[in-house]
Amino acid sequence: MKAPVTFFECQVCGNLVGLIKKGGGQLVCCGQPMKELIPNTMDASEEKHVPVAKRENGKIVVQVGSTIHPMTEEHYIEWIAVVSDDGTERISLSPSDEPKAVFCDRKNADIYAYCNLHGLWKSSID
Repeated sequence: MKAPVTFFECQVCGNLVGLIKKGGGQLVCCGQPMKELIPNTMDASEEKHVPVAKRENGKIVVQVGSTIHPMTEEHYIEWIAVVSDDGTERISLSPSDEPKAVFCDRKNADIYAYCNLHGLWKSSID
């Protein structure tokens, strides 16, 4: 069974944390509680932010956006991650990269992408 993953962000310094097991305490950074990031809730273009995943040759191939997301110094996808029953895999991106990643094939996977301006986005592939 896939363990839920929750992401939190520090509103002061921008630290981002992926919580893999909820223990009941409060996450604090820079002396303040961290804000939980809820995927797909920012006011932004879904067609440029929701990860699009497909299976190809035994891999999960991900592109961020059905219309490919821009990748500039000011606005880019920082990372793409796959969370499944087997674990988590994350690939970091820079503005010079394409907003694409290839992962090992995993069943029942959630796909996350993080935009530096528009936050966390999520889709799934069975």
